Amino acid sequence: MKSICLYFQVHQPLRLRRYRFFDIGNNHYYYDDYTNESIMRKISDECYLPANKILLDLLLENKGKFKVAFSITGIAIDQFEQYAPEVLDSFKELAKTGDVEFLAETYSHSLASLKNKDEFVSQVQEHSDRIEALFGVRPTTFRNTELVYSDGIGEMVSEMGYKGILTEGAKHILGWKSPNYLYCNAINPKLKVLLRNYKLSDDIAFRFSAEGWKEWPLTTTKFVEWLNDQDEKEDVVNIFMDYETFGEHQKKESGIFEFLENLPKEVILKSNYQFATPTELAANYQPIAQAHVPNPISWADEERDLSAWLGNNLQDEAFNKLYELRDDVLALKDERLLKDWRYLQASDHFYYMCTKFFSDGDVHSYFNPYDSPYDAFINYMNVLSDFQLRIKEMRNVLADKSDLMEAELAEKDALIEKYRKELDDLKAQFEKAE
Repeated sequence: MKSICLYFQVHQPLRLRRYRFFDIGNNHYYYDDYTNESIMRKISDECYLPANKILLDLLLENKGKFKVAFSITGIAIDQFEQYAPEVLDSFKELAKTGDVEFLAETYSHSLASLKNKDEFVSQVQEHSDRIEALFGVRPTTFRNTELVYSDGIGEMVSEMGYKGILTEGAKHILGWKSPNYLYCNAINPKLKVLLRNYKLSDDIAFRFSAEGWKEWPLTTTKFVEWLNDQDEKEDVVNIFMDYETFGEHQKKESGIFEFLENLPKEVILKSNYQFATPTELAANYQPIAQAHVPNPISWADEERDLSAWLGNNLQDEAFNKLYELRDDVLALKDERLLKDWRYLQASDHFYYMCTKFFSDGDVHSYFNPYDSPYDAFINYMNVLSDFQLRIKEMRNVLADKSDLMEAELAEKDALIEKYRKELDDLKAQFEKAE
């Protein structure tokens, strides 16, 4: 029997406040709490809570026959705890069904896999620890930020012990091959590679409410017909998308929730597909070939590359400057400093600096709180300048403490030497008296 895998990304960026030049050195708090809370509350009410309620009902109604997978970024988890703890509770209820898989990823939705292996491994470890603590199961499948993948990244993920990884079924990688099979990493074949069917995924995620689309309106009956039209030799169909598709990107009025409610029954009764989680796919199917991906790919924009985050000089300068600070940050061993540095790694900050105004400009502007990429760059670099000042101040404080300790130790050594000589003199006098 063939399998369909539903996977949803859950992420909300931690937006920076307007950080002016004159704030540098005077205010070390970088986040727009009001906007972050307002957006989190809005999306919780419009998407996370109602969608989770629908999924819970479906999972209980179709016990063992309906399954889904999530990855929830550490930044999203931190904001849930602060602004919407009931959302975390609803995810815990989903976890209790036993039919939901939670995937590993970088804690701060970062691009560390492209820059620093040690940092990448550290963030993935931190995220898996958090997921296990929240939901009681340690992840065995990995999903990198924005589905960024290459042969080398896959090798690192395999070394960490993960059995499978998700990425984009990009045309320029697959060529004539189909994404509807299981593949494996070109360096370490033990790592299974699950490829996103971007056509069927984007039909829901981007085109669902587009009245100008020739297939509008999209119904579950039509969607299942498309599934059944896939080549009968193909094993799997991977439907990967942002969870915010439900109620946020596609509004409630579009009928997106009704589509979600009806999809499992339609698939179970009218197709030869069964629902499966990524780990189940990796365990139950054999790879048909290696996925050769020498250069990183992603699921973003028409190019399916890194240009959304690292495609211009602004992005490259900010990205390189940030990671130059790693050794200093780790050496200081300050928890708040490390947390801020990792929050500043979130890929969203570099996405806002993108200057692609043509094929995907509308998508970029939809997600961008800044008036222009240059505003995003200036704001981010102001924050980074202040962050560097904090590092310098902490190093100076530590240096002063070190100098003081050295002086105290020298003083103690001098006293010890003085007392030793006095004792030697007393001992000599005592021996002479005898």
